[in-house]
Amino acid sequence: MELITQVLIGFIIIILGVYYYLISSWKFWESKNVPGPKPTLPFGTVGDIVSGKHHIATYMKEIYETYPDEAIVGVYNVFEPIAVINNLDLIKDILIKDFSKFVDRGQEFNDYHEPLSAHLFNLEPKRWRPLRNKLTPIFTSGKLKDMFHILVECADQMERNLEKYDGKIVDMREIPARYATDVIGVCVFGLQANAIQDDNSLFRQMGRRIFDMNFKTASRILIGSFFPNVYKIMGYFLQDRVLENFIFGITKETMDYRKMNNIVKHDFVDLLMNLKNETGKLDNIELSDKLLAAQLFVFFAAGFETSSSTIGNALYELAINQSIQSELQQEIIEALNKSDGKLTYDGIKDMKYLEKVYKETLRKYPPLPFLTRRTVVPYEFAGTGIKVPANTRVWLPIYGIQRDEKYYPNPDLFDPERFSDENVKQRHDMAFLSFGNGPRNCIGARFGTIQTKVGLITILKNYQVEVCEKTDKSYDIKTRGILLAPKSGIFLKLKKVNY
Repeated sequence: MELITQVLIGFIIIILGVYYYLISSWKFWESKNVPGPKPTLPFGTVGDIVSGKHHIATYMKEIYETYPDEAIVGVYNVFEPIAVINNLDLIKDILIKDFSKFVDRGQEFNDYHEPLSAHLFNLEPKRWRPLRNKLTPIFTSGKLKDMFHILVECADQMERNLEKYDGKIVDMREIPARYATDVIGVCVFGLQANAIQDDNSLFRQMGRRIFDMNFKTASRILIGSFFPNVYKIMGYFLQDRVLENFIFGITKETMDYRKMNNIVKHDFVDLLMNLKNETGKLDNIELSDKLLAAQLFVFFAAGFETSSSTIGNALYELAINQSIQSELQQEIIEALNKSDGKLTYDGIKDMKYLEKVYKETLRKYPPLPFLTRRTVVPYEFAGTGIKVPANTRVWLPIYGIQRDEKYYPNPDLFDPERFSDENVKQRHDMAFLSFGNGPRNCIGARFGTIQTKVGLITILKNYQVEVCEKTDKSYDIKTRGILLAPKSGIFLKLKKVNY
């Protein structure tokens, strides 16, 4: 009996020791006089995200608004201390001035369990830097002009498909998603996705699969993000092998077919093939088939989802704000009349009001509502006296900043004139971060912009969108997932008009 008591006491001592060791990390911000919410077991300060009460965007917005006068707020991702940066000058230091000290994105990923996660957005500096340099040329203005006809062809298919929805209630996230999937299928893989015409398009099925927050996907994101050490053990059981096999298979088949038949298209696949064929390595980084497939995957996923959601969000606001819709449609018709009804690359660049509507949509609904970075060396935040060690993560609350009335008075109002030249000059240049900023900004921003604008023009030149009984005007945000998305979709009534 005495032995059992001693073992029990020893066990309790070990448990208490582990407990106090773990919670000692919760003294990190207090020791630096950095304010923040009080951490609690078992999730630190992110329990509302894990439980699904908050999306990370709304969580960080709440932090941003709760501490409006603090440049830095300390939070805990379970036991990991993270700095939420509210001050725009400090954000500029992180993204631009001191970029070399924050070159690491700070994304938790495990490419052993999730080989598709080893893509440009996530990669650590060693692999990110050479890949970014080599992949950037595919997104130049010249390349976009060469691909412009593909966007127009996909938009024409969408326009023909819209005729059957005249006078009906339409999910204005699904239709743009099909259009964007077709564009990405051709521009990234060089293949016809047929998402617009075929309800059973495999590309569209895989696209839905990426962002479907089923139990396995939600578990993979939650455990991978908040418990990375646990994920190293059990991540194998959370893999999406169907999606992986699709991306790996289509990448290998496309590359093998082109090599066998000497096909050259000067597109993204060709660029990756040329990289591998040169030496098989890039700055001593092995360019494996899986690493190349991961790059195609991120441009497929981000390329269709961000553009389609922005089109849907823009149409949602235009349906609510009919006068803005009318002004934009007038600009579109006048521009098309100047080019004999044809959509041109230069014509889109000249549509100034469209640019304002586009930017205001991204302000209210940034697809990626926050940014993360991680220090690669010890760092002191300018003017604060706050020093942090290497490998400290920072979160940048885009959603909170872009809904801050200091920068955008009456922020819930949809007002494209916020992006007039005069108003933009009066704001801090870090007050709009929907594409990020600095060397690790969105590599596909130009492509996404032109793809989105072509989609909007194609719909609005012939149709008017209106709210209906299925329209959710509260725009409740899905709490599960990384990107910003409405819980109830975007349902609008589509009505054909003649100008």
